[in-house]
Amino acid sequence: MPNTSADTEDQPEGDPNYLVGLDLNGRRVVVVGGGTVAQRRLGLLIASGADVHVISREATPAVEGMATSGQLTLTLRAYADGDLDRAWYAIACTDEPDTNAAVVAEAARRRVFCVRADNARLGTAVTPATARYDGLTLGVLAGGRHKRSAAVRNALLEALQSGVVTDDSTPVAPGVALVGGGPGDPDLITVRGRRLLARADLVVADRLAPPELLAELGPEVEVVDAAKIPYGRAMAQEAINTTLVEGAKAGKFVVRLKGGDPYVFGRGFEEVEACVAAGVPVTVVPGITSPIAVPSAAGIPVTHRGVTHEFVVVSGHVAPDHPDSLVDWPALARLRGTLVLMMAVERIEQFADALLAGGRPADSPATVIQEGTLRTQRVLRADLATVAERVRAEGIRPPAIVVIGPTAAFSADADSAARD
Repeated sequence: MPNTSADTEDQPEGDPNYLVGLDLNGRRVVVVGGGTVAQRRLGLLIASGADVHVISREATPAVEGMATSGQLTLTLRAYADGDLDRAWYAIACTDEPDTNAAVVAEAARRRVFCVRADNARLGTAVTPATARYDGLTLGVLAGGRHKRSAAVRNALLEALQSGVVTDDSTPVAPGVALVGGGPGDPDLITVRGRRLLARADLVVADRLAPPELLAELGPEVEVVDAAKIPYGRAMAQEAINTTLVEGAKAGKFVVRLKGGDPYVFGRGFEEVEACVAAGVPVTVVPGITSPIAVPSAAGIPVTHRGVTHEFVVVSGHVAPDHPDSLVDWPALARLRGTLVLMMAVERIEQFADALLAGGRPADSPATVIQEGTLRTQRVLRADLATVAERVRAEGIRPPAIVVIGPTAAFSADADSAARD
């Protein structure tokens, strides 16, 4: 009696069902059928705290696993009249119409609401398409047209996650949020980051922040391009800090939108310190960081079992011999793992020479990814001895990330034997 039947789609237009939330915590729920349809529904029943009893001749491994872990009680036998004794709720989801009809009939006699999965209109309850979001439970019914209700559910959930629809009508309290915008593709910002961005009064954006995200903002939102803040390059960070603090003190909710992650070469903590010193509430929303995501977009893992046990992310904003450099380049050259160089294209010759001088093999794979995750992404594959020459010859320009090490030769479409 496995539950492999599909939900019915042959419902009339309109929905006569009354949508209600049931408190099933600690209450007996009987599910007749242990196949894939039952498996999909058991998770929410278990999460609700219900005392779940499954009756079926056979069950999927996942259902058996739920029973083994004590999440439900599984009885491997055919359904028998009387199985709904003391039940508050029932689901008939076998692939045997006669059995499902018998379960519904017993439920009706006992005045227990019962879902019939193979033919929704013949049951006394209908399972809505549901989702949970930040303390909310969404439920959508479409008269038994389950694909339609699922599509609407998904759209509502995405709208809440993205901030297109807000679940809170109260204004956001003044303060600052440092939001990581991800490596470039606007779809790679976090759900929380996009939601806060949609509620901003003032946005201070980095040059590498996804510009498409700014296009989604309402006309009333003030946008400040941090790359164009005056006072000169030496004073730029101080000016940004002042803009954030003054905006928040003026009663605005300020989003500092950065590329990648605020704390990975993004001066995020400097901005947190400025806000804290000024008594301004500040929160940090991590972002998908470019030194991992951009190689991934090019088919390159920064680690791989049996190949490398470490990866190091290095800033290339100063040359190896610069007095301000904090990097131990000879030590990096001796590592056998993956090196990821950021902001390194302009000085690629100097970094390659430093690694070669420190003993890194000249034939070490080196891959440069320009504008990673965007439709304009370019991937240049070379080795450590030739990467600088190739970068200049092919006009690679920032923003770009350099990956050096065994995994830099990997590609998602490469032959596995070649990788081995």
